[in-house]
Amino acid sequence: MAGKRIDIMDLRQLIILKRDGASNRKIGELLHVSRNTVNTYCRLLDGLKLEPANLLAMDDAALKELCAPESEVSAERYESLASQFEYFTTELGKPGCTLLTLWQEYRQRQSSGYGYTQFTHHYNLWARKLNPSGKLEHKAGQKLFIDYTGKKLSIVNRETGEIQSADVFVAILPCSQYTYVEASENQQRHNLLASLGRCIDFFGGCTEAIVSDCLKSAVSKTSRYEPVINKSLKDFALHYGLVVDPARPYSPQDKALVENAVHLVYQRIFYPLSKMTFFSLIELNAAIAELLVKYNNYI
Repeated sequence: MAGKRIDIMDLRQLIILKRDGASNRKIGELLHVSRNTVNTYCRLLDGLKLEPANLLAMDDAALKELCAPESEVSAERYESLASQFEYFTTELGKPGCTLLTLWQEYRQRQSSGYGYTQFTHHYNLWARKLNPSGKLEHKAGQKLFIDYTGKKLSIVNRETGEIQSADVFVAILPCSQYTYVEASENQQRHNLLASLGRCIDFFGGCTEAIVSDCLKSAVSKTSRYEPVINKSLKDFALHYGLVVDPARPYSPQDKALVENAVHLVYQRIFYPLSKMTFFSLIELNAAIAELLVKYNNYI
């Protein structure tokens, strides 16, 4: 019957057969289940918008929960989760917060709540409906997005014990999401240019353009239509044969990628470094470089 739950091994076989182009009728015959049951699972799988390889890589428990027929989904359990979506959105706006952290908090309150896979699936569906947007296509080697993190790292003066703040420069290649991070004394123009130079060395070449988030050290005069780039940065761009393209004010899609990278930097670089003490920028950047290798291997 429609909505009948099938064995997890049969479910994996169904995914493989569907991936290989078998018809729903043929799948039903091979698995000895009704075509209506196959139709139910195929509609559910299509709605997940996940590649077969991603589904097959899940463990049995996660796949079983994710692919439960709608007739088995508890409306009460979903309503309880949905009532917290706005809270999750607010928390995700805070540095370092992740869906995994929120799910752990949710399960502490509701031990019988959704597993992590279903939790993220339901939240992401809700979030996409709330904030629909088109997908931006990025060509390899075309742009480099740059920004500074809102939060700062710290250096301790070895002689006086004074704590000095350090600004953190972040650059990301949008196609590969390969990222560069370094700390500097401040965001003044000469430090921005030095960071950009080391960034280009790190990536091993230049993109066609640099997109900045209207940084004070990059833009002399902001404008909705034609921001004025400072002369030093123009000279830098001319030397490397590239252009500077400030992100447009009031256009968050222009800078969402680098802002997302900043959030990941908080999680994977700032947090580990918060447990350590550094006495110079050289020490701090050496530690950042080690974590950056792991960061780029992870993406």
